[in-house]
Amino acid sequence: MSFPEILKLPEKLEVKDVVVKPAESALLIIDVQNDFASPSGRLYARGAEKIIQPIKSILLSARRAGATVIYTQDWHIRDDPEFKIWGEHAVEGTWGAEIVDELKPAEGEITIRKPSYDAFYSTPLDHILRSKNIETLILTGLLGNVCVLCTAIGAAMRGYKLVVPVDAVFTIHEFDHISSLRFMSAILKAELTSSDKLKFGV
Repeated sequence: MSFPEILKLPEKLEVKDVVVKPAESALLIIDVQNDFASPSGRLYARGAEKIIQPIKSILLSARRAGATVIYTQDWHIRDDPEFKIWGEHAVEGTWGAEIVDELKPAEGEITIRKPSYDAFYSTPLDHILRSKNIETLILTGLLGNVCVLCTAIGAAMRGYKLVVPVDAVFTIHEFDHISSLRFMSAILKAELTSSDKLKFGV
């Protein structure tokens, strides 16, 4: 099979039933923050709120099963150089940087504050995962072609298995959504599933 054949976008991505072991798995809820997922946010991604319910469904299942739950927050100092690209957003300590009310972390759940796209960059995420003997990461959140994808690459380079519920990841444009999911599946060997097909087993 040639590279063009491997990278060809399918008309429809294959979504499978996936069962994960709670003790070895962590649910990552990436950057579902007011500035991105609220219409009043500084960098609102129109339509992002539609992933809140699928994520909430997975979150409740993960909690019942005893799986590790980790939230990431895009978290910037004032006058962060990244603002030259995106404008001011997710400034430390502001309403916009907070996780949306519908998905607030429960007591004991972990929050990682990250300065850039990849949740592994300049954070203790890898250390936390290894200390808990986590092998599989369930990636949810936004944006699919930015922070979710960069975190997926960071995870794959560190040897983690990836599961991506496609309805729990938001990307603004359909092409970017499909192409980023295709990259995670074909190149990073992520298993694509959906919120109703993902189960926490023994």
